Amino acid sequence: MLKSRLLRMSSKICHSSVSCDYTSSDRWLNIGSANKCYSCIVAERRGERDSVGLIVLNRRRSFNVLTDDVMLEVVDALEAFERHPAVGAVVITGTARAFSAGADVPAMQRLSFEDVVKRNVPRDWHRVAEFTKPTIAAVNGLALGGGCELALMCDIIYAGTNAQFAQPEITLGTIPGAGATQRLPRAVGKSLAMEMCLTGERISAERALQAGAL
Repeated sequence: MLKSRLLRMSSKICHSSVSCDYTSSDRWLNIGSANKCYSCIVAERRGERDSVGLIVLNRRRSFNVLTDDVMLEVVDALEAFERHPAVGAVVITGTARAFSAGADVPAMQRLSFEDVVKRNVPRDWHRVAEFTKPTIAAVNGLALGGGCELALMCDIIYAGTNAQFAQPEITLGTIPGAGATQRLPRAVGKSLAMEMCLTGERISAERALQAGAL
């Protein structure tokens, strides 16, 4: 029953023509006796029995770039869903134009080596992969760089017809830094993974499906 509710919800999110944008008044997570308000995401329980956690990346003006604040809120919401006994699985999605366009590169350029070490970014990112309940990435639009890596951390990926996946870090003279060098080959095979990482070119949802990523 939970699987069928997840499939219906994910399909509705991925194929809906309506944007998943929310106003600030909607950014509340009901975790039982307390509510939490977020500034970068929407987190709520959905489904017939409120048994599915939904996290919506909601920085639509910036194509949902993954700042430190965004990831901290995602991790906080996941931890709340993990503790909640009624939640059996979690769907992570973005807006109609973008699941996520990746890391906040301009902000990263201002960081010193010491700043990067102190941030301990991998801890927050890997918390998504270590989440103990099933996770589904419902992808519309762009899933680039860190956005593609975030989707790969989920157990299942569903994608709308307009979804595009890419690892464009090579265009900045670097490599994927949040697990794509390991997860992407397992998802699409070595050849396509190397092509994506070495060229930075995007692949469509159709090609991702053919490769086995969806």
